[in-house]
Amino acid sequence: MPRRRPPEPDAPLDRWVLSWADFVTLLFAFFVVMYAISQVNEEKYRRMTEALSDVFSGPGVMRGSSPAVEGGSGILEGGESREQAAATLVGPADEGETRLLNDLRARLEADFSKEIAGGEVEVQGSDLWFSIELRSSLLFGSGGAIPAIEADRILSQIAAELREIENPIHVEGFTDNEPISTDRYPSNWELSAARAAAVVRLLAMNGVSPQQMAAVGYGEFQPAYSNRTAEGRRLNRRIVIVVSRDEKVRRAVASFGSEQVSNDAVSEMLTEQEQEKAPPALEQVETQDGILIRQARPED
Repeated sequence: MPRRRPPEPDAPLDRWVLSWADFVTLLFAFFVVMYAISQVNEEKYRRMTEALSDVFSGPGVMRGSSPAVEGGSGILEGGESREQAAATLVGPADEGETRLLNDLRARLEADFSKEIAGGEVEVQGSDLWFSIELRSSLLFGSGGAIPAIEADRILSQIAAELREIENPIHVEGFTDNEPISTDRYPSNWELSAARAAAVVRLLAMNGVSPQQMAAVGYGEFQPAYSNRTAEGRRLNRRIVIVVSRDEKVRRAVASFGSEQVSNDAVSEMLTEQEQEKAPPALEQVETQDGILIRQARPED
């Protein structure tokens, strides 16, 4: 029968105390952190917001000042803001501006009467904007955004009329729903945007001010014709040059696409005024750390 091994006299029997102490220390640190983040120091919070306001207020605001306190705007308690976004309004149609757009549209229709009769160019207009729709086959090769030789003649004729005006201009690019995946154009987004940018560049080279223009690519997602037929896909491959009455109209039309909204819809969208809400009142509250200015709360 084997003999039992006698216990070692110097064996550390209290080794578990170290693990228990580590566990208690970590548990204590956890509750300290939880307690710390549950206590909100409003004065420190106000100082932090003032510091952030100094960073984002720009050079026109004195450092150390809080827009929420001095300017009556900025973020208030509860995440609300006193600063109301300026309403985007379009005034009534001016006879001179409307006549200018109509005369310009008439001249372009006369210049491209042959192409319009052949269905390669289409000119449409309203009191707010007018558009020149060009088939992509007139300007670009299949699947590419490098302008063809014929594109320079067509766009130079258009530029001869557009460079005499100061109206905002944006160029929209559209494709059909046939997928494309090349090293240069991974999708129709890139192809439509590249074609629109190429038209903008040629118009600028022919004298149209670059400050007036912008390029927008819609890809295949705003078809004007059915993509079920070859003819519909051909018509969907197009470039639309939109001349707006002013910058507000251009932004509204470019947001949705010139072919997705009507003249009445844009006019109603831009002229509808929202009811102005009274700005919330501010109150001063004395705290242990100082005076806090916050949105006044209704009395119970």
